[in-house]
Amino acid sequence: MAVRLRLTRVGSKKNPIWRVVVADQRSPRDGRVIEIVGHYNAQTQPSTIVLDEPRVREWLSKGAQPSETVRKLLKTQGILPGQG
Repeated sequence: MAVRLRLTRVGSKKNPIWRVVVADQRSPRDGRVIEIVGHYNAQTQPSTIVLDEPRVREWLSKGAQPSETVRKLLKTQGILPGQG
C-alpha cells in the first residue's frame, strides 16, 4: 500500500482550509484518510500551519511520501531538511 501525506480540503465555498492527512494514494482527495496530522490555512496573514510533528516524523519513517505541497509545508516548519 502506497501511503502519502497530502492535503484534503475542508471549509466552505470560497473559504478553503486544508487538513494535512495520511491517506492511501489511490483514495480520492477528500476520500478516506488513515490519520489527520495537521491543518493549513493560507488565508490568514501569515499562513497558519499546525502539524503534529511526532506523528508526521513517524509516518515519514514508515515510508509515507509527502506530496509536493506538503513537502513545502514540512520544510517551512523545519521537519524536513532544506530551505525553510
